[in-house]
Amino acid sequence: MLKTDSDRFISADPGLVPALERAESLITLIPDYPKPGILFRDVAPLLADGPALRAVTDALIAPFAGEFDVVTGVEARGFLLAGAVAIAAGVGLVPIRKAGKLPRPAASADYTLEYGTATIEMHDDIPVGTRVLLLDDVLATGGTIAAAKDLVARVGGIVTGTAVLMELEGLGGREILGDPRLHHIFRG
Repeated sequence: MLKTDSDRFISADPGLVPALERAESLITLIPDYPKPGILFRDVAPLLADGPALRAVTDALIAPFAGEFDVVTGVEARGFLLAGAVAIAAGVGLVPIRKAGKLPRPAASADYTLEYGTATIEMHDDIPVGTRVLLLDDVLATGGTIAAAKDLVARVGGIVTGTAVLMELEGLGGREILGDPRLHHIFRG
C-alpha cells in the first residue's frame, strides 16, 4: 500500500487531497516484474484517468510554481508525466531518453538501477542557465535521478527542483541525492 503525503497539500490546496487519494488508488502493484523480487508500481491506470492525471500534475508543479523555464522527464513514465506538467505550466519539455533513442544526444550518463544498469541521454536544446524542473515517476535507489541531474548540468541547465510521483522508502534514494528540494506525492 502506498501512503499519500497529504499533509504537504493541505496548506496548499485542501481540495487536492481527495483527488490525490483517488489517484493513488489507481496505482497497481505487480509482484515479480520486471524481475523476481521487484514490486512494480504500474501508474498506467492513473495516467488513463483524466482527473487523477490532473491532480498529480498539479501536485508535481505546486512546490516549484514560477521557478522553472522548462521541464525534463526521464523515459518512460517520467517522460509522460513531464508532458502533462509542461503543458499545465505553460513551459517547454526536454526529454531524457534511454540510450539510442535520440538522433543527436549532447550528453549521456550511465547509472545503476535496483535491478541492473542503464544509460540515458539528452539533447542540448536549452540555453545555458535555463531553470529546469526534473521529473520522474519513481525515486528508488536514486541512480536515475542523479544521472539526469548530471545531464542537465552538462548541457548548461540548472535543476531548480526535482519531483517524483512516488518515493520508495528504504532504498536510499533520498540519501544518495541529498536534495532538500526533492518533492514526492506518494510514498511506498
